[in-house]
This record gives sequence, C-alpha cells and structure tokens, in this order.
Amino acid sequence: MASLEEDFPRGGTAKKPTESKIVVQRTEVDNLFQPNEPAETKKRKGAAKGDGKKVKKQKTGNEKEAGLTLNAAAKVVEILHIKNVREGMLMLGCVKEVTDFEVTVGLPSGLQGFLSIKNISDSYTKLLSEQLDSADTEEIFSLPHLFCPGMMIRCVVAKLDIAKGGSLSIQLSVNPKLVNKALTSRTLKPGMVLSGCVESVEDHGYIVDIGINGSKAFLPKKAVKDKSNNPEELKVGQYVTSQVEEVKNDGRVVRLSFSPQAIAQACADSEQGWNLTNLLPGLLVKATIKKVTKYGLIVHFLSSFVGQVDFLHIEPEQASSYTEGTEVQACVLYVEVSTRLVGLSLRSYLVQPGTRVDSAPAGADRIGEVVTCKMISMHHMSGAVLELSDKTLAFAHKNHLKESYQPANENRVLAIPAHTCRIINFSPMEQIYFVTLRKSVVEKPFYRYHDLQAGQVVEGTVSVLLNHGMMVHLSDNVKGLVPRTHLSDIVLKNPEKKYTEGMKVKCRVLSVDVENKKLYLTRKKAMVESTLPLFLSFADARPGRVSHGYIVCVKDFGCIVRFYNNVKGLVPLNELSSEPILSPEEYFYVGQVLKAKVLQCDPERSKMVLSFKAAVEGETEGAANPQFNCEVGMRLEAKVLKKSANGLEVAILPDDVRAILPTMHLSDHISNCPLLWEALKEGDIISNLICLNKNKQNITLTKKPTVRWSLEEGVVAKDFSEITVGMQLIGWVKNIMSYGVFVEFPYGLVGLAPKSAMTDKFISDMSATFQLGQTVIAKVTNLDEEKRRFLITLMISEIMSPEGDAQTRLINGLQERKAVSEMLALRDDSDLCQQLITLSIGQKLKLTVDTVSDSGTTLKSDDLVGATVLASKHHIMGVNLTSGQKVTAVILHVDILSACVHVSILSKLVGRKKSVTEGSKYTAIVQYVDKDFAVISLDDTAQMTVIQTRCHLNEILLNESETLKAGISLTVRVIEPSCEELQGLPLVSWERDAPKRQRTTSENQTSFKGHCFGDLVQGKVRTVKPTSIQVTLDDGSTGSVHVSEVVELGDVRRGSFPTSSVKVGSVVTARVIGGREASSHRFLPFSHPRFTYTIPELTLIPSKLDASVEFKAVTGKEKLNSYKVGEEITCFVSKFNPDRKSLEVTTDPCVTGTVDLLAMITDPKDASHPEKLYKLGQAVHAKVVEVSSKPHRFVLSLTGIHKLEKGSVVLGMVTSIHPHSGLLVKLPFGSTGTVAVTDLTDAYRPNPLEGYSKDQLLRCVLLENENGKWQLSLRPSRLNPQQTKAVKDPEVLSIDTLKVGQTIRGYVKSVGEQGVFVRLSRTITGRAQLQQSTKYFVSNHKVLSEHLPLNTLLTTTILSIDKEEEFINLSLLPEDTGKPDILPESLGLTLRLIGEEKKKYDTKKKKKRTLSEHDEKQDPGPETQVPKKKKTKKAKTDDNDSGVEVYFREEEDKEDEEEAKPDPAKVTPSSAGPSRLQVAAGFCWDVGLSSLKPASAAQAGDSSDGEDEDTSNKPQKKSRHELEQEKKAAEKALTQREAELMDPNLCPQDAAAFERLLLGSPNSSLLWLQYMAHHLQATQIEQARAVAERALKTISFREEQEKLNVWVALLNLENMYGTEESLKKVFERALQFCEPMPVYQHLADIYAKSSKTKEAEGLYKSMVKRFRQNKAVWLSYGTFLLQQGQSDAANAVLQRALKSLPAKESVDVIAKFAQLEFRYGDVEKGRTMFDKVLTSYPKRTDLWSVFIDLMVKHGSQKEVRALFDQVIHLSVSVKKIKFFFKRYLEYEKKHGSPQSVQAVKEKAMEFVEAKGSEALK
Repeated sequence: MASLEEDFPRGGTAKKPTESKIVVQRTEVDNLFQPNEPAETKKRKGAAKGDGKKVKKQKTGNEKEAGLTLNAAAKVVEILHIKNVREGMLMLGCVKEVTDFEVTVGLPSGLQGFLSIKNISDSYTKLLSEQLDSADTEEIFSLPHLFCPGMMIRCVVAKLDIAKGGSLSIQLSVNPKLVNKALTSRTLKPGMVLSGCVESVEDHGYIVDIGINGSKAFLPKKAVKDKSNNPEELKVGQYVTSQVEEVKNDGRVVRLSFSPQAIAQACADSEQGWNLTNLLPGLLVKATIKKVTKYGLIVHFLSSFVGQVDFLHIEPEQASSYTEGTEVQACVLYVEVSTRLVGLSLRSYLVQPGTRVDSAPAGADRIGEVVTCKMISMHHMSGAVLELSDKTLAFAHKNHLKESYQPANENRVLAIPAHTCRIINFSPMEQIYFVTLRKSVVEKPFYRYHDLQAGQVVEGTVSVLLNHGMMVHLSDNVKGLVPRTHLSDIVLKNPEKKYTEGMKVKCRVLSVDVENKKLYLTRKKAMVESTLPLFLSFADARPGRVSHGYIVCVKDFGCIVRFYNNVKGLVPLNELSSEPILSPEEYFYVGQVLKAKVLQCDPERSKMVLSFKAAVEGETEGAANPQFNCEVGMRLEAKVLKKSANGLEVAILPDDVRAILPTMHLSDHISNCPLLWEALKEGDIISNLICLNKNKQNITLTKKPTVRWSLEEGVVAKDFSEITVGMQLIGWVKNIMSYGVFVEFPYGLVGLAPKSAMTDKFISDMSATFQLGQTVIAKVTNLDEEKRRFLITLMISEIMSPEGDAQTRLINGLQERKAVSEMLALRDDSDLCQQLITLSIGQKLKLTVDTVSDSGTTLKSDDLVGATVLASKHHIMGVNLTSGQKVTAVILHVDILSACVHVSILSKLVGRKKSVTEGSKYTAIVQYVDKDFAVISLDDTAQMTVIQTRCHLNEILLNESETLKAGISLTVRVIEPSCEELQGLPLVSWERDAPKRQRTTSENQTSFKGHCFGDLVQGKVRTVKPTSIQVTLDDGSTGSVHVSEVVELGDVRRGSFPTSSVKVGSVVTARVIGGREASSHRFLPFSHPRFTYTIPELTLIPSKLDASVEFKAVTGKEKLNSYKVGEEITCFVSKFNPDRKSLEVTTDPCVTGTVDLLAMITDPKDASHPEKLYKLGQAVHAKVVEVSSKPHRFVLSLTGIHKLEKGSVVLGMVTSIHPHSGLLVKLPFGSTGTVAVTDLTDAYRPNPLEGYSKDQLLRCVLLENENGKWQLSLRPSRLNPQQTKAVKDPEVLSIDTLKVGQTIRGYVKSVGEQGVFVRLSRTITGRAQLQQSTKYFVSNHKVLSEHLPLNTLLTTTILSIDKEEEFINLSLLPEDTGKPDILPESLGLTLRLIGEEKKKYDTKKKKKRTLSEHDEKQDPGPETQVPKKKKTKKAKTDDNDSGVEVYFREEEDKEDEEEAKPDPAKVTPSSAGPSRLQVAAGFCWDVGLSSLKPASAAQAGDSSDGEDEDTSNKPQKKSRHELEQEKKAAEKALTQREAELMDPNLCPQDAAAFERLLLGSPNSSLLWLQYMAHHLQATQIEQARAVAERALKTISFREEQEKLNVWVALLNLENMYGTEESLKKVFERALQFCEPMPVYQHLADIYAKSSKTKEAEGLYKSMVKRFRQNKAVWLSYGTFLLQQGQSDAANAVLQRALKSLPAKESVDVIAKFAQLEFRYGDVEKGRTMFDKVLTSYPKRTDLWSVFIDLMVKHGSQKEVRALFDQVIHLSVSVKKIKFFFKRYLEYEKKHGSPQSVQAVKEKAMEFVEAKGSEALK
C-alpha cells in the first residue's frame, strides 16, 4: 500500500517535483486545441453523488424504452447510414492510414472518419502545446508512433463537418473523457474492458487517462512487458485497451492489466453495471437471436437490451444456421444513445480472441479498378451485394446504384444481368470492397493515381493556392500540386491575380508517385504545349534528341535541367551558350524552360550531359535553310503535308517553307471549315492563301476571304503603335472567357471585347455568343499604352460595314462548298457522286415515293441509285402521297458527304418560275436551313435562292426565336435577278427586323435606298451649327455639311464663320461626298458604286456641284499626306479640350488636327482662358508642325511659327525646379529647355529660384540647342533689347570677357576640399580656394558648406585666369571684395596666420610633430566641431559619432548649461575619420576631460595660434616688467599643478593615476570610461577592452546603471573598432546581465548614429516583436524611421503599435507620433494627426498645450491664431481656459501687433461676461 500511496498521492494535490511537467490539470487546456466544456465536468460530478440509486433507475427505465423503441423500429435492419450518425455517437473503428497530423479510421458500414492530433487526449494535447511554446521540450512521439494500421479503437463522433464538396466529414475523438463520458468512479468494476490513453510514464508503470474524474488508473510495466506482442515501451498519448484488475477507494485508484488474449475473451456481463447510457463499442457480449429477417438479425443481450446485426456483419459461412433463440457471441459496433440504437457484429475477426483486422485487402490494392460484376442480392434500404469476376464479394451502397440526380429504381438495377462497377473503397470493419455503379464515376479518366503517366496533358480545377504552389483537382480522388515555380513560364509574384479557385486549367504531368499518392504538374506553357519528344526515362534521352526541360539549379559549373519522372542532366558551362558565360546566375534562373539537346546519356548510372548551345544551333541551322522571305499580307500557294486535329501543316511553294493553316482559317463560315478540312488530302495544293502572322516558331496562313481582303486593302494595324481609337479591324475569335471574348488580328495583335461591348442584348451564357475562329469586325474603343493592351467593341450598331460585304461573303461561302463537292467528286469516281455534283438548288427531278411517315417521306430516283432523297413533312404539306406514286420535286440541298438530297413537293415551288426585278422587294419563306446557309423561296415566283443565316459577321443569336427555321418569312430585296456566282439564282439582301423600334417616316422612305457617292441632291436647311449644317433632303433623309464644305477655301477670311452665311429654311443643292457612321458619326469617304449612305455627307461648294466634273473620294489618309510641314492652311475651330488645354481644329470632314496650348497663345495672360480667343466654327490660319498617317498625328500652330529657331522669343511652361540646373521648361512643339540660375534676371537675387512655380508660363529666349535641349534665358535685356535698362550682372559669354582684378557676382555651385566653386554664367565656373574664401582658419570644408548652401549669392574678385585650361581663380576675402567675411564672427573661429607668423608656427609645428604624430594619423579631420553656446538641455551630443557613450539621467546643472558644447548640427557621422571616444552625460568633457576629446590637430593649432599672435608683435628682448610677469606665471602654473594632484575631479593623465583613483571608487562607471578613453587615445584598443571587462567584474551587481554604462561603452567600442561578430557577442552577453530593453535601445541608437541604418532597422524589428507591450520601443522605432525620412514606414509602425498596445495607450501614442512628425517628418501630417485625436478627445488640455507649442514653432501665425481661437472655445473648466488665454496673450505680445493684443483681451472679456461669476473666481 505504501508503494501505491507513493504512486497515487491522495486527493491528487501533493505531487513529486519531478512530475510537474506531466501531471495534467484537465480544466486548463491550451486554446489552440478544443477545450473540454466545464459543463461536462459539472454533470459528471453531479452524477457521481448517490450514483448507485440513479444508475438502477436509469437502467430499468432504459430497458423498457429500449425494448419498445428498438422493437418498433427494427422492422427492417439497415446498415448505418451517414445521415444517422450524430455527434456524441460511440463507434468501434479500425485504423486505416496514419499521417503526422491525422488518422484515417474505417468505421462500420464502410463509413470513414478522421481522428485529428488534437483529439487524442488532454495530456498529449498539453505536451504538444508545450512543444509549440518552447522549442526545447522533450521528444514527442508523432501519430505514426502511437497508431498503426489495423488497430481497433473505440472512438466518439466529436463533430460533423461539411467538407468542401458539400459532403459530411466525420471528425472523431479517442479522448477518454468523451469516450468514457458516461462512466463514473463508482461504476467501475473489476473485469471491465476500458480504453484510455497513456498520461505519463512512471518508473514502474504508466498512469493511464481513462477519462473518469477522480479516478487514477495505473498500468504496471510488468503487465506490458510480459506480453511478447508489444516489446516496446508505451508512449505518452498512446491509445491502450486494458482490463480493470482491481478497484480501490471507491474507484479512486484503479489497477489495469494489459493482455490482448484476456481482453479479447473478456465478455461484458450485466453484473458489471453496463446500461444503455454507458455501453461502450468493442465490448464482447453474449446475445440471443430474437428475430431473423432478410436484412439481418435482431438480438437481445445483457439480459434485456435490443440490438441489431446488419447483413454485412453476419458471418457468411453460418448465415443459414442462425435461428431464433440461438446464443451467439457478438461485439458492440456502435451505440447511438439518443435513439437507443445499438449495432452489433457477429464477424469472427471481431468476436474471436487473438485475431487481427486487416486494414487493407489481402491481395493488391484494387481501389480504383473498373471490373465487371453480377448482382447477388438487393437490400432495398441499404444497397446491393455483388460478386466480382474473381468471385470476391463487394457491396454497393444504395446511393451508388444510381447517379446522384436520378430517382432510385432498385428493381431495374437488379434486372440487369451484368454490371460494370468501380471499386471505390475497402472497409476494414466489414472486410469487403465497396463499389459504385455510377456511370459518371466508372467512366472518369482519372480516378486513381495509377491512371496517370508522366508527360500526359490533363485538365483540372484549381482548388487552393498555397505558399509553395497550387493544388489542382483532376477528379474528386486525384489532386496534384503545381509547384510555385511551375505556375507560369516566369516566376509569378502574385499568383492569386492569375489563378482563382474553381478555374479550369490545362497542365502536364511532371511525375506521379502512386504509392504516396503524390502528383506533380506543370503549368509552364512551353512544357504543356511542347511538341518535342518527352524524356520520361533516361532510356528516352538518346544522344542527339532535343526536348524541353526546366532548370532546377544554377551553379558555377553549369545548370541542372530536369525533364519528367526525375530525369535530369547537367548542362556544363561551355554548353550554355555560344557566347562565353562566366556566371550562369546572371543569365539563367530556376524554373526557366529551355530546349536542351542530349550529348551523352548513361541510363544505368542515371547520368546525362546536355547542351543548350547545340539545341539552339540545330534550330538556327534548320532555319538557315533557303529562308523564303514570307511577309505578312503576301498571297501564297501551299501544298498540304499533314492533317492534324486542329489544322493542316503545309509547305509554301515553291521553297517548301513549313507553315500552319489552322482549320478555323479555311473559311469565314465556321460550318465550311470542317468540310474543307475533310475534302483536302495530303499532297493537295491550296491557292489564295495569305500570310497572317510570322514569328520565330512558325508562319500562320489564312484562307478567310474577309481577312485576306483586309490585309490586301491595308485595313490592318501592323503593330500596337499603329492602333488608334475608332479604328475598324477584321479579326477572328481567339478565346471566349466569362468576362468577354479575345479577338486576334493579323500580325498577332489581340484585343478584348468585354461582355458589355459584344452586343446590345443581355448575355447570360457566353458560350452561346460566338464560336472559336469566327470572323468578326471590331472597332477599337480603348488603348492602354503602358501594358500594350486594347479594348474593342463588336456591337453591330457601332460598326460600319460596307453593304456589299454580306453578298461577297455569301458568294465566297457557296463557292467554297462547290469546291468541296468538286474535290470529293475527283476522289470518288462512282456514278452517284458524279451525278450528285451536277444537281443544283431549284432543279426539278422526277421521283417515285418510297415510304411515307409522320416525319416526312423518302423518295427514290432511277438516276440517283444509292442516294437518300428526303422530303420533310413541311415539304409535303397538303399533298396526299402513297407508296410508288410518281411526283415532281424541286431540290433544296445536296449533301455529297452523306449522299443525301433534300427536296420539296410543294406546288408553289414546283410551278413555273416567274422572273424577278432588280431592286424590288419580296416576301420570302425559309424552306431549308443548313448551318450558315438557308434556302428561301420568293413569294409566288417559284424562284429559290440562298441567303446566309446571319446578316452580319458579328450577329449573335442568343435565343431560338432569332435563329432561322423552315417556315419563317422574311423581307428581301433583289440585288441581281440572276447571279452567275449563284448558278443563275437571284442575289438578294435581307435584314432582321429591329425589335420594338418605331421607324420614322424619313427612315421608312429610305428604308433600303441610300445615296451613292457623287449624287446631286436638293434639300432644305434644318439647323446651322458653327461646325456643321444639317439638311433635310427631298426623300426625307438627313444629310450633313461640314464647315469646310460651305464656301470655297480661297474665299474664307480669317476669323469668319462660314456656316453663318447659310440661313435655316433655305433650299440648297448639294452633292454627296461620303457618309457618316450611324453611331459615332465618323466620316467614311467610300466611293464603291454599290455602297450607299444612310447619313450622306454633302458639299455646297459651287465648283464641286458641277455634275460634269468627275471628282473622286479622298480618304483621310490621302488628305493628311497632302499636307507638308511648314505649309499654311485654313482650318476651322471644332473643339477645346479643357483637360489637356488643347484646341482641336478641322480642315476637312475626315481630318482633325490638334493645337497645343503653347502653340495657341503668345501672351502668358491668355493662358488661363485660351478658349476665349477662339470660337467654334471660326476660320483660322495655321501652320503645319507635324503630320503623319501612321501613327495618325496632325499637329498645327496658330502663333505663326512651326519650328523653334535660335534667338526667337517663345512661351514656355515650367515643368520642374532644380537647384542645380535651374528651371526645366516645356516649349512649344514638344521641345524642352533649361534656364540656368545666371540667366534668370539682369540683377542677381539672393534666392534666385524663389517666385517660380510649376506650370508657370514664361516668355523666354532660345539661346542654343544642345543635344536636343534648348538653353534659355529670361533676362529682360534679351527679351526686350530696345528697352535698355542698366544691367547690374551682365552675361559672361566667354572667358575672354573677364579680366584679373574684376569684381563679379555669382552663385555657389558646390563647396569641396578644393574650395568654393562659384557659377559665373551658364558655362563658366570659378573657384576660390579655402584660404582665399575666409580670413578664419578652417581645416575642413564642411564648415563652409554649412554656411554656403547651393545658389548662395557671393561677390568675388578674379585673382587669375588660365585661358588654356579655362581655370578662373577667385577670392572671397573681405580685403578683395570689400564685403564682410562669408563666415560669421559668432562662430568664434581663430584667424588664419599670414606672413612671418605663419613661418614661425610652421617651424614650431615641425618640432612638435614627433610628439603628436600618431594623433594626426588617427584623426585627419580636425575642426569638425565648432564651439557654440549651448542654449537648451536637449543639445546633447546625441548625433556625435563617438566611441563610447554613457547616459546619465541626472538633471544638468546651470553651470553646465552655459558651458560651450559641440553643436550636433555641425557634426556628420562621416566626418573625416572616426572621432574618438566621448562620454555624453550630465558632465561636460571640457571641464577637465580635455584629454578625452578626439585628439585633433585643430585644437592644438588653435591654442598655438593664440600664443603666436600674442608674441608676434613684441620685440625680441624682454624688459624687467616682462620677466617679472613670467615669474608670476610660472609660480601660478606650479600652484595649479599641486591643486590638480589634490583635486579628485580632475582627470588623471596616466594608467597609474587611474589605478589609484579606481581603488577609491571602484563602482564609478565614469572613472572606468575615462580610463577606457585614455587607452583609446593611444589607440590601445585591446587595453580599452580589458579595462571594460575589469569594470564589469569589479562594479557591484547592485549598481545596475553603472554596469549598463560600461556595457554601452563596450558596445560603442566594438561598433567602432571591432567586427560584427565581436559586437554581436558583446550584445548577447549584455542581454544576459542587464535588463534587455535598455540594451536593445542603446545598440539601436549606436547603429543609428554610425549610419548603419540597415542593422538598426533589423534590430528595431526584433525589438517591436519582443517588447510589443512597451510603448517606448514603438516610439523609438518611429523616431528612427522618421529621421531616415521613411514617413510611410513610420505610419505602418504606428498602426502596428495601436494593435499591440492596450487601448488606453492609443491616444498618447498617436500624440507622440504626431510630435515626431512635427520634429522629423511632415508638419502637415503631424497636424492632421493632432486634429484627429483632439476631435475625438477635445478635453485633453495637455494635448492641446503640446499642439500649441508645436504650432508656434512650426506653423504660420494665421494657423496658430486659428488654433488659439479653437482652444478658448472648448467646453472645459474655466481655470484651464484662463490658462490658454494667458498663453494667447503672451503669444500676441511677442509676435503680434497692439491691435491683435487688444483683440485677445476683448475675447477674454467676452468669455468672462459669458461665464459670469464662475470666471471671476
């Protein structure tokens, strides 16, 4: 008992310290995994009290109910259907498959469930959570260690999920808490068989979680080890089925045993207290058969429970021996508590002890196989049992006997003797195959991975996009991965833009791994569409063969290329290209598809050497064969070489160049294409082909007559640049998508017609619109220049097609059909074929009736033996026929391919033909329709002819009513009574009636009669507009007259309005010169004799009205080409475009030109409203600036000039302002120019570019053109030379005009080490050396550059001129220029030595050099820091780049504030060389730590200068007075030295002194740092490090700040003098010993100061992750980003901060960020942020106060006053408002006027009056 007590502490509270990790507190489960509901535990607790009574009651109640319900329900025993599965149902399952995160479990009746890793047990879940939280926990065993296939488990349905396809997915759990939920510690009895999970492993055994509150179960190790079948130790989380050996302490302690034999024989009996609520699956019970039915058994067990055994769980051998009353042993399969349904099994492998269940069938895996089978028995509620061909039994569920959408009809299925089925699953619980009879599943091409081979092209559906690729489902069971690199030929950054879920994609199989069910696919177009042989194995890769492969690896020695099925080879460096390649990474990338040629292949060793070079050279050799120069648009003849599914491979004659003629390009009529393809044979010669597109791979040809016409007529765009909006092109449908159709045009151009631009009708189904390859006329509507894409419209209303077009197409289509017939007749010599070819439409035949039926009649003819002659019921209407009767029939259609003739016996068709007249209209009836053509009869003339079923190329027939059918009547107009091309039939035109639109009278009058080119017409003027006149013609139609066609051009006066000379209502005679498109009113000057215009374009010019004068149509292109650049022409204003500020003018109905703003006005004042200068329709004289027809450009000028000339004055527009180059100006006619700062004015100003703004208009003089850019001048002396005002700063045109000694002004160009460069003119720059620039001593040019920004105006004197070198030396010294020195006196710089003093100083310096040599070497940049009075505390040396810094947080005292401090603004991190160590703290280096300053020659120099200046004026011999003075000085120095030694505050000068002081104060970080600095001055870096290490050991651990100071100094030191590695090590150590946050912050500051922005940013990123709850970190990061100028990034950081920090911090954080914006970023942005916060929190007066301070500093007076006015009206306490009034008054006193002060006082008075007594208090 003692040992038990030790293992199981009473009450479970006292636990061993070693077990702290393992013991599970069941109530606290990580949120990641499903927590147990607390309610459940409460229920269980309740059930535990007085349990005995309750259980008994339940039991008796349940027995009765169970008996009643089950007996009532069990008329038919069904298998378990998924619809009957409920959450909480208990089942026995068999493990089928185990992966790392999920176990697939076979359940009864072929169901399948999934056991997730988080549903194992609480202890396992806890272990997983711990491993997720920390990386270094103990090893956890994954699911494959805990479960193995074939293992029987008790599980509970945890959840029913809806899977993606809409089917139910059963989520299982083996968590003992759920499985044994109904058991309590009181109900545990010895002998019970329970399932559990190992909770922890102890020394002598295992604690097993059996899910019962208050019970601890122990399984001794001995009990496990004795069993030979499981020699391994059990692991935490492992599922075990064990038997209760012993129950102690009312079930609080349970001992288990683990003997598979004993467990298998352990039969549950009623004494163990089992009832329906706690019955568990897997229990063995003794049962008595109560009833035997056809579908199974109903049994009684455990005294009085009722269960059912379905036919799948009856032992087949003993099926006949089951009778009522027989006792059997059964195993509980499933328990559904709510419906009290218990399923049992009698199968031997579940009932007999020691047998193992097979999770897979005994033979090979046959899942997916298609087999034939016969049906044995049908169970109507469940399914059917079938016998496969090898006598194996299989089961088909009732749902799988039919398609999912069909109604059930089991009897029909049963009647069929044999079935074809597909095996879809194997159920381990029934040990039977499940099959399906669904045809859709049986006929699926890819049901299993066996069905796929590498290299196969497949189509699938995108299911999900992952980081590493895209999953594509080929069927429900087969899915493949397209790796990320295979999503496209190039690497896609955003694949989600190209692929969407559910999209159909075409892929090629790269490899398939049947065992692991892994399939890899590629979407690379080059791979999918490759026609080269595929390398599926090394044996396929014979030397010399070429195939497409993709690069998987790019190395220095070459590229590794992979093909299919892991076939890969190496392309060595020398085989990559014909050019030498040193680094392949620059030229090749992973995933690139290339052709590779095999050089060597060793299939045994799986090695292969390839070449890219040879593959390309082979290609070029092939191409180098006599290359026939085939241009797009050439007419060709070709010979058919080979026929393929989608086209013909042909050889262009005479040179046999290979080309492709796609099937869809054989005709404009889609129905003719397959006929022509069928008729053409290899070796046939095809004429009238035209080259359509030509690229490296192949030449594409077309035989479409319409496309051929467009290419020959030049109605085509050769390149994207030639496409213009409004252009009409002829193309063909390339692809149909859900959002529109892609139309391809010659030269490979492709446009998109969106759904909305396809037709005026509503489109519901895109597939019903167009057919692939259909010829269409398209009009360009939109251009996207950047992406080189264009949109088109196919709407018939938008497109103008010549009227003869439809008739030409009809003739072409019928001629193609005739050609097909002739070709077939040539091939087929039979008499029948020869006779059929002679038949034509409308011909009469003598026939004999053969058979008569409802659908029509078959006839026969003696001449046409073997042909089928048919007359449909429509064509025998009203005629009584009997078999054998002789009749006369007329031919409607002859189909040679099927030897079928369609005829009609109708009397009105057979009667005598009457002639038809040209131009007259007839009602026609459709008699027969054959795809694209229909045969019609004209009224009662007995004449027949052929029409097309579509009136227009682009016509879309969306519904049945629109398609032509026999019997429909139409109105047609005869164009030609007897057309040769139609074998004498009339040629007619027809139009579909426009729906629901009332035609106007004028339209009715002209319904089909238009006006031809050149017709003389009369009409009445209807309206007169500035640019056109509308005329109503005598026949009711409307014509229009363009403004240029009213008066002779020679008579037009400038400024006149020609249209105003015509009065409304007057009658005019006009002549037709063209027409306009109905929708877009585009002018179309077609002079085709058959072409008529519904909206004619007219002319009123008398010279053109003479009918005897023949005049031809001039197209816009011809008219354009007639204009010459520089020619003056008359044009008329047609439109002003306000967006572009350009004018559109027209010269002709079809020519429009543009005038830019700068070519329109000469005075800048007119720029705001240029449209006021020109009225619509006004005649103006313009000069042609540019003219071209391709691309269409016609640019004019109204200013009288058409090109820019040197010396002329033009208007320009400022486009940008650059401090270096001056103003960038846009000039007329597309030119640009620059104005240098010296050419802006005749008298230079201090800020030359101030006052100029973008888009400002200026008059400027063109000086000269350099490389296409003009140099300009704005000098008044150039613009108006006659108004000669004195020029203060004349132009320096050349170096010859300058003289030595001349004083001249110029602008600073740059300041460098060589001196100050001054711009004297556009081309001439002078230089003043540093010593000629200032009288002060400056050792570094940076001091000057601070004070001389770019474009500072300086007065200089020329010292010398070197004309050969073009050098000008200048002086800026006050004595030369007479102006003050360029550096202010306030800087406190020392004056430069000159003359004798300089010499003296130099000799002195030589002596000193030996002493200070190392100093100079170390620090070449001496005087970088200019002492300046320190005004505020904030001016710490933050920005100084120092070696060691210490941060003391004490307040600085007043004396300190007055000390001179280095000015941070003057120090740049890149000062010449790294400055030494500085300690930035609450003390000042200057007091006594001068030795710590960067050792710079400058300071030594300064002091020496001072001494020398004092002594230089004195005589050599000293007087007595002087000697006395010297003596006093020496004595003073001695006293000072003594005081120094006594004063502890003064800095020691040697190591010994430091050691002495450190003994006294070992904890002073200041002293240690001074010691480090002392070593660093002598460049003893190692010693400095050693001092730091000593300091860290010596300083007491309590002095955290002191220690931190040393760590920071050490970090500084490593940053400046160490490596990245050493810095990292110090940083990691510092983190261990100090508070991490300050260490991170200091290192970030160090990085930022030493300009290591990348490192600083990296560090800040890790800081905000680690200290995300710390406000200071976010602010620090924000400050850093804003200092770097990364405003957007700082904004993103603010957003992240607001998400990470508590909500109460938000306001302060935003306010702080706003302050940072004011300080470092964009003031406007900061202001907006403050506005937003204060709108939400108006009572935060502290924030108002801060806002006011910032605005006073950064805002304008107007803004500050507006802010004060806002604040004093806040609804806060009076006291606070008074405070703001005080501040307002102070501000006005300081910055305002007496009036503004008075205004504030008045406001205060108003406030007091309003508030009354409250304010006075």
